[in-house]
Amino acid sequence: MSSAAFVHIVDDDRSVREALGDLLQSMDYQVSLHASASDFLKVELPDGPACLVLDVRLPGTSGLELQAYLASINVGLPVILMTGFGDIPMTVRAMKLGAVDFLTKPIRDQDLLDAVAAAIGKDQERRQDIAHIAQLREKYALLTARERQVMALVASGLMNKQVAQELSISEVTVKMHRGSVMRKLEAKSVAVLARMAEALDIET
Repeated sequence: MSSAAFVHIVDDDRSVREALGDLLQSMDYQVSLHASASDFLKVELPDGPACLVLDVRLPGTSGLELQAYLASINVGLPVILMTGFGDIPMTVRAMKLGAVDFLTKPIRDQDLLDAVAAAIGKDQERRQDIAHIAQLREKYALLTARERQVMALVASGLMNKQVAQELSISEVTVKMHRGSVMRKLEAKSVAVLARMAEALDIET
């Protein structure tokens, strides 16, 4: 397990959070322990793969309220919820808010380790996606205004002749711009270009 993987544990029961922390540290995770949602919110999140193991019933702000708040401010930290009073409506609400897993206490060691591994994997994928989009935006910024127009139309499925008609330019000019777009974005095919346009939220 990569030492960069970080697990935040929020539980008002000191013995529980320390036991969970010891288990995860034994698997080479970095661990941060918090007794309440407010304590957790005071901490600056490290820049690396991470997840949040969160008790549902906390003093003050509940686990579900903290999960909802993090979602509302676009903090993509994967959440694993824990409770000693699990019920179906609570589980459904947690999953709708994007919880990776919902564990009922007492939690089996392997169940926690499996859930954390899945959550860390999800966060790694999220971070890779963010990095990919950032790189794609840098490449897109190199396109001229006309190249962006051509890209949007080609990505929408129009043929060169149709793009030429739409923009009132020659088909030869369209081919030139299209080739430039493909080179600058390193798109190997129109299908790849279409996926790039979708990732960039370009209207096609």
